[in-house]
Amino acid sequence: MNFTLRPWREEDAPALVPYADDPQVAQNLRDVFPNPYTLADAEGYIRSCVEQEGHGQLCRAIVVDGKAAGSIGLFLGNDVYRKSAELGYWLGRPFWRQGIMTASVEEMCALGFAVWDIVRIYAEPYAKNAGSRGVLEKAGFTLEGVKRRSVFKNGEFLDSCIYAKLRD
Repeated sequence: MNFTLRPWREEDAPALVPYADDPQVAQNLRDVFPNPYTLADAEGYIRSCVEQEGHGQLCRAIVVDGKAAGSIGLFLGNDVYRKSAELGYWLGRPFWRQGIMTASVEEMCALGFAVWDIVRIYAEPYAKNAGSRGVLEKAGFTLEGVKRRSVFKNGEFLDSCIYAKLRD
């Protein structure tokens, strides 16, 4: 599958909506990710990514066959967490299980370690999200622990996992 990571562009918004407006995508993300997902949501998200670029975050469009099909970002910690960054990502369902996200995570981590003076990148997938956990493991992340009943999503408590990758 032909894909690239690149900075967001305003014109990506219409292509993003059909992939983001999917309850199966939203169920694995934080509630800040809207469902349903509208064109206005996409435009606002992209505007935020562009405005905050280089100010503690790096966000990239995952572009498949020339169209935005997902998002990946790194968010720099602050205070005592300033040497760490949190990784977040999602991809449209038609592109799941094709290696795109694993390669995107690897590329984004390399960028984060190159750009920032950090020693750790971490992610917190829900424990039941086997796909995301597999992506992280294939990309060289280590499971550090499980936080029991740490998330309240769609009316139920879920466990979440802490995965991390350290600078070599």
